[in-house]
Amino acid sequence: MTAGQNAARPNSAEQPWPVRTVAQKVAGWIDKLGTIWVEGQITQINARPGTRTAFLTLRDPSVDMSLQVTCSPQLLQQSGVPLTEGSRVIMFGKMTFWPGRGSLALRVTEIRAVGIGELLARLERLRALLAAEGLFDPRLKRPLPFLPRRVGLVTSRGSAAERDVLSVAQRRWPAVQFDVRHATVQGPTAVTQLIDAIEALDKDPDVDVIVLARGGGSVEDLLPFSDEALCRAIAACTTPVVSAIGHEPDSPLCDHVADLRAATPTDAAKRVVPDAVAELDLVDELRARSAAALRNWVRREEHVIAQLRDRPVLADPFRDLDRRNEEIERLQHAARRDVTRLISSQSSTLEHLRARLATLGPAATLARGYAVVQRIVPGSAPEVVRTLDEMPIGTQLRVRVADGAARAAVMGHERQGRSGQ
Repeated sequence: MTAGQNAARPNSAEQPWPVRTVAQKVAGWIDKLGTIWVEGQITQINARPGTRTAFLTLRDPSVDMSLQVTCSPQLLQQSGVPLTEGSRVIMFGKMTFWPGRGSLALRVTEIRAVGIGELLARLERLRALLAAEGLFDPRLKRPLPFLPRRVGLVTSRGSAAERDVLSVAQRRWPAVQFDVRHATVQGPTAVTQLIDAIEALDKDPDVDVIVLARGGGSVEDLLPFSDEALCRAIAACTTPVVSAIGHEPDSPLCDHVADLRAATPTDAAKRVVPDAVAELDLVDELRARSAAALRNWVRREEHVIAQLRDRPVLADPFRDLDRRNEEIERLQHAARRDVTRLISSQSSTLEHLRARLATLGPAATLARGYAVVQRIVPGSAPEVVRTLDEMPIGTQLRVRVADGAARAAVMGHERQGRSGQ
């Protein structure tokens, strides 16, 4: 039975396909992909002299994935830029499946090295994308702890950056603790190792701050620190991250995503760990300033109290009371004098009125020989008689004199100027 007949029949446990049929199907499917352009980073080159095929490994710099590549050795030799392990390239070729070995490889016919200008343009596009998503927003930056319990450090093994950070930090605060995670800081595996180290430190509850440190280098050397996956991993951290990559002019994208950008690894150590000597000096200075401020305040308050004491009201607090007492006594004396004078005046007036009343009153008149004649009317009070007509003959009278009264009756009349009965 031919391979075509095998492929046409149903596949089952009773009618399995032979290996050649599966291999031919896989080769046919892959052949339909056609020619493609692929970008990646060369991690391995095997081009032995005298061979007609060079073998390379092309790796994705962001994830742990790679492809096997084959090409003519002359293609590597004729490249305008020397191709070495770690070079970023763009390749053109076709995927090929080798049924005999069951292996898959990309057979390339053109290789282009990615230039600095193109790398920078891609970084700018990525920078704009991350900025638009808000990963660079200053409001998202978390403050660093004043005195971290433990500092997480991600750097390469035995690097100058590691020595600088540890030595400067321990000189500033000898009791500081570090959790150092070593990772490759350039090359095809750098991004994966850096992300793993950062995520491990972020999960440690004792780590209060993470420092990502690397010395200076070229644009190609610092490319892992501008990788999108690394930037997003830093943004996802719950622990504050300090980026100390390269020197002052270097500005990878992780500097903008991190909570704090340090100019150098040494500067990162100074930012993260306080200087014990400087802090103690500051405490002494603040104590001295506080004591001086307190003394000045006490002096000011004493001066205010002294001024208050010098005021007349406090120097002699009873002086106003004495003055008021004297004024009250003077007013009392004047009131008493005025009242006495008024009483004397009114007493004199009363005596004069009393004398006049005594002179003009009925008792005095009676004492001079006059009498008051009243007519007695039964059933009513006596009435004073003023004329003769009011007391006809026989009228009962009451005659009041100075020392008493007498009862009489009218016996006759005697008018003024002539006599009557």
